[in-house]
Amino acid sequence: MKKIIVACGAGVVTSTTAMNKLNEELQARGYEEGQDYKLIQTSVQSVESMADQADMAITTTQYDNDSIKIPVINGLPLLTGIGADTVIDQVENLIKEG
Repeated sequence: MKKIIVACGAGVVTSTTAMNKLNEELQARGYEEGQDYKLIQTSVQSVESMADQADMAITTTQYDNDSIKIPVINGLPLLTGIGADTVIDQVENLIKEG
């Protein structure tokens, strides 16, 4: 099971919206939360300290940190809908890696 951090500025509002969209789209593609993936909601300030427990991070705000070793994806498309399929494709590819 892949663990995916979903983070926003405060770790509440936009990360919840992004998580809901991500869940909806992944389930539509046949994946199940808790079986294929687990979403971890937090603030961008906590991403670095949680990165060693996850396989990917999706942030809805600008985030640059070269010290973490997992992929970080811009999650803004999950909020706007523009380019959301690309984000979902990236997450799906991670899940498929096993």
